[in-house]
Amino acid sequence: MPQDGQSQVPAKVTAASAAPAPSATNGAVHQVAFLLVENFSFIAFASAIEPLRNANRASGNALYAWRCYSADGRPIRASNGVEVTVNGAFDDLQAAGLVLVVAGLGVERLDDRLLLARLRRLASHGATVGGLCTAPHLLARAGLLNGYRCTIHWENLAGFAEAFPEIDVTPELYEIDRNRLTCAGGTAALDMMLTIIATQCGHDLAAHVADTMMHHRIREGHEGQRMELRARLGVSHPKLLAVIQHMEETLETPLSCAELAATVGLSTRQLERLFRKYLKRPPTRYYLALRLDRARFLLAQTSMPILGVALACGFVSASHFSKCYREHFGRTPSEERRV
Repeated sequence: MPQDGQSQVPAKVTAASAAPAPSATNGAVHQVAFLLVENFSFIAFASAIEPLRNANRASGNALYAWRCYSADGRPIRASNGVEVTVNGAFDDLQAAGLVLVVAGLGVERLDDRLLLARLRRLASHGATVGGLCTAPHLLARAGLLNGYRCTIHWENLAGFAEAFPEIDVTPELYEIDRNRLTCAGGTAALDMMLTIIATQCGHDLAAHVADTMMHHRIREGHEGQRMELRARLGVSHPKLLAVIQHMEETLETPLSCAELAATVGLSTRQLERLFRKYLKRPPTRYYLALRLDRARFLLAQTSMPILGVALACGFVSASHFSKCYREHFGRTPSEERRV
């Protein structure tokens, strides 16, 4: 991510120590710290840091400065394989107005005691603390989301809710709840940072930054993370879409084909014809695939017993669940956990 007035290394990205912008602002510079964990989401990181650079460039002032940290102060690898050089180790960060943790794949298995301790200390000293992509999982482990609304990437939503049932987690793009910021990751980090820029420096600047980044509008936090079903499936039949939405909402307590058909005023035979015409499989197989996909996320992201995963996805027994899972994915739930 090129920074104005700062040399960069293209193969091993240098995100360390943002240089001063063209001229200094008379007001206070907003200090932002990025704490990167192994396999962090590069797109979430870039989407968060680039609006700050563009805000400095567009205003001609040093509105924002940022520094980046890893657990040991050494370059750290993102999930796409790119290494990012940093300013120091987590322990080197003593203070910052905004602290953003960036995580990605495998966050549930991360040995994060030093990071959690540092986050608690920073929060106790008044820092606003946030998490991008899967990093809300780390904030929750640190006890920093108790009493706050938060969000997390949709693939991790079910696992997070199971692991932290006491926390108010939503499927929103991002949540800004007092001094806690959470974001679903990807380009949602861009919208969250643009919203912060609008609050701190004015809507006109945020809109200009969005325009320079060819981002057509600043999305609000309450907008959903996922594409609409119509776009995701390439299907426009309203009754078929309504049934699929019912399926996605009832994975734990699946409905029968007759019940699903009745919700949209169709017969079971009509519903089966719609599924075969547009999705090339019967509704029962489509519904089962949705439930097994949810189970796969839970197996990867939680320590729930296999029976618990089975029940959470609408299966009445572990043996039936295991049979269906093996037929669909080519391995049993136990084998999935060992992968």
